[in-house]
Amino acid sequence: MYFLVQANVYLDPDHYRIFDALDELNIDYSVINIPPTAQKIDFETDRKDVFVYGSVTIARLAKQNTDWFPGSFYGGNHLYEVYSKYYSENLLNNKVSVHKISEELIWKKDELKFIKPYNEAKIFTGKVFNETEWKDFAFEALENQTNRITEDSLVQISEAKRTIKEARLWIVGGQIIDAGYYKFNDHAPFEEKVSEDGLSFANEMIQLFNLEEAFVMDICFTDEGWKIVEINCINSSGFYPNTNVKSIIKALNIYFSN
Repeated sequence: MYFLVQANVYLDPDHYRIFDALDELNIDYSVINIPPTAQKIDFETDRKDVFVYGSVTIARLAKQNTDWFPGSFYGGNHLYEVYSKYYSENLLNNKVSVHKISEELIWKKDELKFIKPYNEAKIFTGKVFNETEWKDFAFEALENQTNRITEDSLVQISEAKRTIKEARLWIVGGQIIDAGYYKFNDHAPFEEKVSEDGLSFANEMIQLFNLEEAFVMDICFTDEGWKIVEINCINSSGFYPNTNVKSIIKALNIYFSN
């Protein structure tokens, strides 16, 4: 398989590790710069067995290249409105509302809301906001001319929930290839490997709905047991320091080369 990798991914300090993995595995690849305002991928190749990796921009634009396989998994089943029908109460944020970022929201006294982009992941990072923080953020985001946020950009809003620990899972062909914690809260003891009950929960979710041939699932442990935090597109999901990048690239190469 041929990897087309975006060079200028500034938000991920571990991005460079994909080049180490590709070199070690002796897999063909090219590196490309893509400006945030790009309308298409300015790259030509005779190869059809292309997999893109980088920002949401390259994942989104690669969908135009319909002859690339696997190309990009952006969109489709990754939308909350699709996968929530299958995962329902297993989602951390099962009850959500969708609004334009420019809409005035109703806030209770001292209320916290979890707010994230709806259909354009990564136009900002989802997190917990209070009323003042959100109003300031929305105002500045709309004033900023360098981002892709407009008055019609949609956001997904849910109740802020407490998590104890969170992990990222990389799934290829219905199998968990790599799993690693990225967050521990409330003085939770450190664990090097994701617990067996967490992996069992994830496997149950894959059996419920194997969302794509390759995707990323973030899970968390809560007072109500394990939940899915969110589903991410594998073409634009970031690595953590404990991610086994080589295993993921090897699995993708083997699975999609057969």
